[in-house]
Amino acid sequence: MDARAIIAAVRGKTTPTQEELTWFAQGLASGDVSDAQAGAFAMAVVLNGLSDEGRVALTQGMRDSGDVMAWDLPGPVIDKHSTGGVGDCVSLILAPALAACGAYVPMISGRGLGHTGGTLDKLEAIPGLNINVTDKQLRLITREVGCAIVSATGQIAPADRRLYAIRDVTATVESVDLITASILSKKLAAGLESLILDVKCGSGAFMKTHDEARKLARALVDAANGAGCKTAALITDMNEPLAPALGNAVEVAVCMEVLAGNTAAAPRLYDLTVALCAQLLVMQGEDAASAADRVTVAISSGAAMERFAQMIAALGGPPDMAHDWHTHLPKAPVVGEVTAPASGHIAAIDGEALGLVVVGLGGGRKVETDRVDPSVGLTEMVGLGDAVSRGDPLCVLHAADEDAAIAAAQAVQAAITIGDPVEPGPLIIEGIT
Repeated sequence: MDARAIIAAVRGKTTPTQEELTWFAQGLASGDVSDAQAGAFAMAVVLNGLSDEGRVALTQGMRDSGDVMAWDLPGPVIDKHSTGGVGDCVSLILAPALAACGAYVPMISGRGLGHTGGTLDKLEAIPGLNINVTDKQLRLITREVGCAIVSATGQIAPADRRLYAIRDVTATVESVDLITASILSKKLAAGLESLILDVKCGSGAFMKTHDEARKLARALVDAANGAGCKTAALITDMNEPLAPALGNAVEVAVCMEVLAGNTAAAPRLYDLTVALCAQLLVMQGEDAASAADRVTVAISSGAAMERFAQMIAALGGPPDMAHDWHTHLPKAPVVGEVTAPASGHIAAIDGEALGLVVVGLGGGRKVETDRVDPSVGLTEMVGLGDAVSRGDPLCVLHAADEDAAIAAAQAVQAAITIGDPVEPGPLIIEGIT
């Protein structure tokens, strides 16, 4: 087969056959498909799309480009995936909370994509931590701790590892077909029994409208269920950051506060985490009310924090993370408030613009080879509907130098609209099964 012919087919609005897409996925994994060809394929898919059958075929081909895991554990093997937003650090709380509830969570995560932060980048803000583990280490940590948040091993969906990085730097992120194949190839290769999808909708999401989010959720749920993994989705609001912090170390710090029992530090983050955990337990046959209660107890009792700390230590991080995280997380040298230029209420927040502020500070990547500064970001973010007076803080900015701070402050002010009072919409918009 010829990669050029497959690219030409998609460019001409014809979906390649299952055999062709399987071959292309294998070529991504082996290197037989070049970076230029991978980028051209991704752009053709963004512009013209694949059929439903083509989407499933690409997903399965990418899944089968490496090993597919099987488990023999005394509890359900379950997981969650978010389609990406700003201030979205749910995974760092959800995985240990589920582990404390008796589930096993082999969470294969990704790095930052476009304006959104990546779970692996956040974890790597913790000194000494290594998210690049072998298949044997992933199995051992999952069995002993109950959860492991790691990069895909070299054997898990290697085609996605390659295409994911290329999408990030070629403006080909926003595609239902590519997002579906990327998410599900890794998750299905992890051998899950159940999967919950958090499909973001709004200014800080890739899917800006409810209709776009529903289309993606439907594609993901149908493809995953068709492949034999019990899957549901929640469409959730991303018209403001989920947590009041954006960046790597600062988001880890917020998660540590929640795991320590201070749920008021990030109420939207906490509420959504509980809802996603509970939905996964319900998919395993639990009653909805008791499932939510079990998750809240796992967090309030400190059991989830204990699992998180065990996971961090198992991945090479500090052994005392549960009690001394403030000491271990890096701090930016320049810290200051970004103030409101006028009085009124927070009427709109451009989440994508805020995400790009963090990228501009060095907290994300503009090109694939960029190094991430884990210390930079935004904290104490205002929320929709908040009242502010001129000169009040909109957030606290953490930067590497004064010039970066000045540019970022101006961009933050431009991303936040101050006007008449607004009523924020519901956090959970719709469930898809």
